[in-house]
Amino acid sequence: MVKETKLYDTLGVSPTCTEAELKKAYKVNALKHHPDKNQSNPKAEEKFKEISAAYEILSDPQKRSVYDQFGESGLEGGGGGHGTMGADDLFAHFFGGGGGGFGGMFGGGGGGMPSRGTPKARTIHHTHMVSLEDVYRGKVSKLALQRSIICPKCTGIGGKAGSVKRCAGCEGRGMKIMMRQMGPMVQRFQAVCTDCNGEGETVQDKDRCKQCNGKKTVVDRKVLHVHIDRGVRNGTKIEFRGEGDQAPGIEVGDVIFEIEQKPHARFTRKDDDLLYQCEIPLVTALAGGTIHIEHLDDRWLTVEILPGEAIGQGAVKMIRGQGMPTPRHHDFGNMYVSFSVKFPEKNWTQDPAAFEALRSVLPAQTDIPTPPSDAVIDVADLEDVDNAGRQGFGGNAMDEDEDEDGHPGAERVQCAPQ
Repeated sequence: MVKETKLYDTLGVSPTCTEAELKKAYKVNALKHHPDKNQSNPKAEEKFKEISAAYEILSDPQKRSVYDQFGESGLEGGGGGHGTMGADDLFAHFFGGGGGGFGGMFGGGGGGMPSRGTPKARTIHHTHMVSLEDVYRGKVSKLALQRSIICPKCTGIGGKAGSVKRCAGCEGRGMKIMMRQMGPMVQRFQAVCTDCNGEGETVQDKDRCKQCNGKKTVVDRKVLHVHIDRGVRNGTKIEFRGEGDQAPGIEVGDVIFEIEQKPHARFTRKDDDLLYQCEIPLVTALAGGTIHIEHLDDRWLTVEILPGEAIGQGAVKMIRGQGMPTPRHHDFGNMYVSFSVKFPEKNWTQDPAAFEALRSVLPAQTDIPTPPSDAVIDVADLEDVDNAGRQGFGGNAMDEDEDEDGHPGAERVQCAPQ
């Protein structure tokens, strides 16, 4: 069972089609949708590119295997769609250039298609997930990947030396110009060369390379050492040139690892700074105390809250130089500590003396609104609000643990005061 069938559907074949059926479907569709034949249809060129990109993947056994298992997400390629050649290059490969069989068929003009230089194998993309601790300390990851390499036994020939011949029937194009009588007219059309089955080359079965079975490439496992520099930014790309796929006659592809930082339980990173959410009890916020913060390198930071400092709800303090390492420099960003103050539970004491003691030491509020002497006064009671299913004031819309879009807020870490 294949993961998805989009590329097969583009060519109009089933996922179980043979290589010959795949080639035939490509050639029929490419001729049908070629822009030179459909100059009045602006969508033909896009369809032609989709057909070429689909065939470029499915005609490669390794790429087809990856697509069947993982879909297009496993085939993030470089230029020219998903394959190693652009649509025009691929078409020219089969039909011998713009002035070849196709031009004769549709009355096309002179020379072949313009040269685009040496085609290049696809770039292999991988996302490398790293922890915030790894980014803080730096590390070297050993990552294995599978790639196509030129068969070492036949050196990309596909068979014994001298046994692979250019097909004389199609002159190496894989296609023949055929003619048939249609009433008073003679129709010319392209057909797969039966001498070489569209390969453009012929080799006897007894002379085929036993290691690659004539495919010219084999699957190879490569281990790369990926250096994670201290303080590397999320989204940074680490490139290994010439370590990607290989194929005869084209430039070796590259491998690119993109760094993706995992979410962290205690810290939020912004560039070179760290944000730490810290919950402290009301007594620590007012009377002071000591909090401890576990850093990313297993150190613990001891932070003193001075008596009377009066840490307010949502207050943010800075610890200089305790953020992330700065890439390519020898300094650090800062750590910001965002405080939330935890109040006692309801009815936390029944001792009237405790309340009197609080009133005696806490500053008195001086800006309480006072009604005039002739005002009508009603006595009102405060009630707890049941937030379940409630919207608007007092309901979920006022929940401080959600942002404006309804997403949960950052997790707050309870600091252990002393």
